[in-house]
Amino acid sequence: MKKKGLIALAVVIVVVLILVGTGISSYNELVEDHEEVAAEQANIETYLQRRADLIPNLVSTVKGYAAHEEEVFTALADARAALAGASTVEEMNQANDQLDSALSRLLVVVENYPELKADQQFINLQDELAGSENRIAQARNEYNEEVREYNAEIRKFPTSIFAKMFGFESAVYFEATEASQTVPTVDFD
Repeated sequence: MKKKGLIALAVVIVVVLILVGTGISSYNELVEDHEEVAAEQANIETYLQRRADLIPNLVSTVKGYAAHEEEVFTALADARAALAGASTVEEMNQANDQLDSALSRLLVVVENYPELKADQQFINLQDELAGSENRIAQARNEYNEEVREYNAEIRKFPTSIFAKMFGFESAVYFEATEASQTVPTVDFD
């Protein structure tokens, strides 16, 4: 009888140790995945800030040629402030859309000033802005990939049990907005 009791106790201890080990491993992996998502979001914020930092220089350059286009400059300043104040993925998406719209209007203004389009400082700033846009797009792709991996991990069994137990929730993807579906038109007339 004692042998059967000891065997049963040993089995229970082994099962408990396996469950505890699985729980610890799952928790640590979830923490790591969550931190990777946060790091990728921080990268996006860094690139959005870089773009926002370029805008005052771009505006100053354009203002020299188009002093009467105050509405466009105000819209850019407002959009930049909204981006700087954004703290969630949704707020960043909305602020980014606002900034994209303001930049599009600025480029329309630029089209009216041929000597501005040929100005080397303007060309350099425009190149920097294009580089920033590429970095933002790449960072969004990397963020979304980390979100996909993290969200899949918290849904897998048995990790899903520990994810719910410790309060890990799905992360939000950066998504294209309706405004980004519209192809901008450039008129060289």
